[in-house]
Amino acid sequence: MEKKNLTGVSEFLLLGLSNDPDLQPLLFGLFLSMYLVTMLGNLLIILAVISDSHLHTPMYFFLSNLSLTDVSFSTTTIPKMLVNLQTHSKSITYAGCLTQLTFFSLFAFLESLLLTVMAYDRLVAICHPLHYLVIMNPRLCGLLVLVSFSISLLTSLIHYLMVSQLTFCAKVEVPHFFCDPPQLFNLSCSDTFINNILIYFIGAILGGVPLSGILYSYTRIISSILRVSSSGGKYKAFSTCGSHLSVVCLFYGTGLGVCLSSAVSSSHRRGAVASVMYTVVTPMLNPFIYSLRNKDIKSALWKIIIRRT
Repeated sequence: MEKKNLTGVSEFLLLGLSNDPDLQPLLFGLFLSMYLVTMLGNLLIILAVISDSHLHTPMYFFLSNLSLTDVSFSTTTIPKMLVNLQTHSKSITYAGCLTQLTFFSLFAFLESLLLTVMAYDRLVAICHPLHYLVIMNPRLCGLLVLVSFSISLLTSLIHYLMVSQLTFCAKVEVPHFFCDPPQLFNLSCSDTFINNILIYFIGAILGGVPLSGILYSYTRIISSILRVSSSGGKYKAFSTCGSHLSVVCLFYGTGLGVCLSSAVSSSHRRGAVASVMYTVVTPMLNPFIYSLRNKDIKSALWKIIIRRT
């Protein structure tokens, strides 16, 4: 097959989740609904934290940043998929593909790091309650978010540079609903051995290290909770971690599921369907997990609703 320099590639084709034309309206309605719920739920969390002074604490500061990341994460992929479904087009421009994969990597890694920061916040709150506000001061909280964003940005730029140096064969059909770097490596006519090693190494570091930090934090938290004598005290301590632990399990569980499905199945389309779980479903469910299990958030949301009526 004839090679093309990457600068000569004008567009990629995103094959999406299904080629069945009868399914396109159903998929459009389903993903539009999920996107709107994601936007509404996460923006309400952000609004609640901003508007209620009782929520101006480190835990809710990190939660609002997580909600903003979820909004951005979903916006990176779903609107383009909706446009393609509505217009019956599969194309995405070269520049659009590079932009999408850059921001996708940025917000995926940022979510992982923010979940780790939130685990550390819970560790300090439960294991060092008397010094919590001293340790988790506004300067440290801002610094933790800034460092998380900087690491994610650097990683996303590495992804951008790796893909921008590739050459492709004449026809570039991506068996996915967004520009996923590993899929682009598979379609490249270049030697991607080093690229594949690098991307999996980065994924292992920025996935494994944060997960290890979360596991360490919860090991310390559980050990501290078990030393509490009263059952009421144990429940109260663990209830502050329940929502975060649920989100961690959802995010890493679905991510691991995608990796396993890709390893077990040779079907790229099945991998794309599995990716829906952590790219679409997880950001949509996060606000429900935090609002349904958190009295402070529910109270703040009710105040907003009453104020608007």
